[in-house]
Amino acid sequence: MTLRTTGGAPPDDVDSAPIPLLEPREGMPPVVADADALAAVVAAFAAGTGPLAVDAERASGYRYGQRAYLVQLRREGAGTALIDPIGCPDLSALGAAVADAEWILHAATQDLPCLREIGMTPTRLFDTELAGRLAGFARVGLGAMVENVLGYALEKGHSAVDWSTRPLPDPWLRYAALDVELLVDLRDALEEELRRQGKLEWAHQEFAAIAAAPPAPPRKDPWRRTSGMHKVRRRRQMAVVRELWTTRDQIAQRRDVSPGKVLGDSAIIEAALGSPPNAHALAALPGFGHRMGRKQLEQWQAAIDRARALPDSELPQPGQALTGPPPPRAWADKDPVAAARLSAARAGVSELAERLNLPQENLITPDTVRRLCWEPPADPTPDAIATTLTAHGARPWQIEQVTPLLTEALQAGAE
Repeated sequence: MTLRTTGGAPPDDVDSAPIPLLEPREGMPPVVADADALAAVVAAFAAGTGPLAVDAERASGYRYGQRAYLVQLRREGAGTALIDPIGCPDLSALGAAVADAEWILHAATQDLPCLREIGMTPTRLFDTELAGRLAGFARVGLGAMVENVLGYALEKGHSAVDWSTRPLPDPWLRYAALDVELLVDLRDALEEELRRQGKLEWAHQEFAAIAAAPPAPPRKDPWRRTSGMHKVRRRRQMAVVRELWTTRDQIAQRRDVSPGKVLGDSAIIEAALGSPPNAHALAALPGFGHRMGRKQLEQWQAAIDRARALPDSELPQPGQALTGPPPPRAWADKDPVAAARLSAARAGVSELAERLNLPQENLITPDTVRRLCWEPPADPTPDAIATTLTAHGARPWQIEQVTPLLTEALQAGAE
């Protein structure tokens, strides 16, 4: 699928090499970092027209948390703005000024949490990554989409830099400005393609669901996601992981650095498995080498000692409490009939997704299929299945598409 259409002059040959996009069309905007400059941006964007292109840069891997360190905006009549959320930490006035506009984001769920923290929350949005998935594009990164749809090449060299750096280098700022340069053009081309495929209403329902979704609740027992946790079998070892993870998180938050820069996951796992009796033995483990100071070693050893001293009643339980069906690999033993239902449902979803030219997980989430097949309605009629799917958060278009095949799978399993 190749659509090379843009508001400017598109390449005549869809197979021609992409045109490098090197500079914003109105030149590089200054970085907005004080109240007066922000007030001017608010006025300009409030007076602008049409949708609002939005992007945010974080410092994942460098700083603690997922806060925004640069916000990029573009709107017809206002041009492009680069805003420093360190100098301007409250963008609620800007958010209010553009609240009625449709916001265009690429992979919206990644940026919405950090935008929400600084007072910017859309009421309507268009997600160009999700639109690309629904339209059947194999590669949906922003660079790939701009190239395949519009015929332009974005620079890719600064996506993983430390955006908390101040001052931000000019090449990074240029890269950031260009990320919103063509978002409106991309949105318009994807809207036309979705309309052509009969999927535009599907996309509108998906976008509305993202905009209406509440903030995600804090993750329960986040220490269990430590990389390499599958090696840890004993409850006492789990307690060591928990204590080291918690200590590391507190230090990282206090220093405002990524937890991985304080202590690596692999080092936590090695300490849990080795259970060193003292700081000297700890220093011999991978990840706690000779460059680590005595004070640091002692704080990690203290965490290990706390875990070692816990009574059995306070040790973590293996695994996490399940809030849904068991892992599918266990279904054949626990409930062979349910396993058969799931196999039939998965086959039907896979075939339909291929026919509709979109990813299976966008047609219906695997978790929804599992929950339905594990605990189906007593009488698996289409209406009962549609009601269950609605309760699990499926959108109307998804319910319309998958209810017939799921009804067939569940009724076959009930015979």
